[in-house]
Amino acid sequence: MKDIVPIERIENRIYLIRGQKVMLDKDLAELYGVKTKVLNQAVKRNRERFPGDFMFQLTWAEAERLRSQFVTLDNVASKRGRHIKYLSLAFTEQGVSMLSSVLNSPRAIHINILIMRAFVKLRKNIIAHKDLLILFRKLEGKVGKHDLEIGLIMRAIEKMIKPEPRSPRKIGFQP
Repeated sequence: MKDIVPIERIENRIYLIRGQKVMLDKDLAELYGVKTKVLNQAVKRNRERFPGDFMFQLTWAEAERLRSQFVTLDNVASKRGRHIKYLSLAFTEQGVSMLSSVLNSPRAIHINILIMRAFVKLRKNIIAHKDLLILFRKLEGKVGKHDLEIGLIMRAIEKMIKPEPRSPRKIGFQP
């Protein structure tokens, strides 16, 4: 089955909130082709399937922070008279996986597979770059200790390359 949604589009909708990679109810609803209200009602009817580590509700501060990241979208929405009325639900990878049992349409199943692949791809990227991050931290520690010494060496080299200006000597007969 051909992918309905490019995986990059899904990756761009995975946010880091409270130290967890999550997707918001409005983004999931759009991907599944349902209204946010319908998705949230399905979750409410099956609340026991979504413990706190699968899903949580954003705080007003978190919602505002997310809104500030999308200023252009918010300006368009506010011109149309839309404002945040309800706090979004954030679903972790396990929560998104659980949604497939709640929303059982062929599209929802296919989108869930794509979302799981996006989470796995992000995890692989993090693991691949973890070694590089450790190397940079070690290098940063070494450079931090030697900043003063490197600065002194650089000034000495500059002095050697560009000698200090001398006052001009007068040539000729001096009384």
